[in-house]
Amino acid sequence: MKFNFIHNNINIFDLEKSLAFYEEALGFKEVKRKNEENGEFILVYLEDGETNYQLELTWLRDRKEPYNLGDNEIHMAVRTDDFDGAYEKHKKMDCICFENHKMGLYFISDPDGYWTEILPNR
Repeated sequence: MKFNFIHNNINIFDLEKSLAFYEEALGFKEVKRKNEENGEFILVYLEDGETNYQLELTWLRDRKEPYNLGDNEIHMAVRTDDFDGAYEKHKKMDCICFENHKMGLYFISDPDGYWTEILPNR
């Protein structure tokens, strides 16, 4: 029996703000969208352009306040071929939320407070 990763989902408060963030910060682009007929929700799938793995963003019409992420220990991780360039870009975007120089990594935070770990290619 074999299983393959397909996607992870996060619920977001402001769809357009999140789409803009993920495209600017990580280069993730929308590849598929599902608009529920009654307008109750929108699902948007993002890809990195190189793998088949997707990040699913879920927007809920009736959500009136940002999500409580608790201690935010859950995160996704990405590797980059230009760690120093990515760091400078994210610093200019003011989205770096945690750095661990000893381990050679840092985290960025999206508009809803979800963290993404940034790692160099090794």
